[in-house]
Amino acid sequence: MKTNRFFSISRFFAFSLVMTACFTLNAQVLKINPKSFSMTILGTTNVHDFKSNVTQAKGEAIVNANKELQSLVVEIPVRAIKSGEKLMDTKTYETFDVANNPNITFKLVEVNSLHVEGNVVNVTVTGNLTMAGVTRKISIKSTGSATKAGVYEFKGSVALKMTDFKMSPPTAMLGLMKVGDAITLKYDVSFENPQLAQVQ
Repeated sequence: MKTNRFFSISRFFAFSLVMTACFTLNAQVLKINPKSFSMTILGTTNVHDFKSNVTQAKGEAIVNANKELQSLVVEIPVRAIKSGEKLMDTKTYETFDVANNPNITFKLVEVNSLHVEGNVVNVTVTGNLTMAGVTRKISIKSTGSATKAGVYEFKGSVALKMTDFKMSPPTAMLGLMKVGDAITLKYDVSFENPQLAQVQ
């Protein structure tokens, strides 16, 4: 009886190892290439419009053998947001309460639509965006393409409101300058499989 149970457990673990190996062989693990990464935050104040650049991000996507997106995680350090104006950056970090919420994260929940035409992919996804410790579901539309083996580039933009994440739009100069609630995030991001990307 114990012997049969041992063999059953052994077969189960063997099967699990085989399935894991098959998944690993068929799936591509893609990571953000920081050298071909561009992301900006656009907003307004009652004085002038502003633009902040996201200077650092890391992320990973898993694409299966059918080129379907299975998972996606992107993480941005709040202190990587730079406007070129010290006061603006300070106010940004205060708004995020950066000491307690050092990162912005996006995690894929589902792929809503996917349309492939030639080498161009139009995709809409839903994911959980966490900013300043608050998580909300958002939808993002992207246009992507496979630029070469193992390299996928995605472009798009998404409109957000700070108050949706319980963030108070910052003010400066004793309240004379007020930042608008609405911001737009524009991105151009390449995900790469380092081994395949080296093959031209």
